[in-house]
Amino acid sequence: MLTHIEQKKLPYTAEQMFDLVVAVDKYNEFAPWCLASRINSRESDNVFYADLVVGYKMFRERFSSKVIAERPNTIFIEYLRGPLKHLKNHWRFIDQGDGSCIVDFSVEFEFQNSALQGIAKVFFKEVIHRMVGAFEARAEQVYG
Repeated sequence: MLTHIEQKKLPYTAEQMFDLVVAVDKYNEFAPWCLASRINSRESDNVFYADLVVGYKMFRERFSSKVIAERPNTIFIEYLRGPLKHLKNHWRFIDQGDGSCIVDFSVEFEFQNSALQGIAKVFFKEVIHRMVGAFEARAEQVYG
């Protein structure tokens, strides 16, 4: 299983970062390799179901997830369907009282296909770096 944990202080409030990350239906506008994103249904104000279609060259897969969002501090993504054996993604936003926050991000995943898992190991750090960077760039674009 591949795992990444990262904490980073950003010049945005916890609520701003929460709003940016919870807007799953906008991921296709800025997230690398995200070709389509949508919120399918809502279970409650803080629980919804979403699909992402990701692709690179000839590779294209759909991921379905349950998102549990506890405003303004926590977002937990629970994997439901797709090409993975396992996926957990957790975001925490810790306000620092000065207009900034600490973003605490963790992801762990494993492909069902061992060949894809092997390829993922080679590119894992670069993929995570680009994904996290995309959220930072989006925050700068949206909030200045």
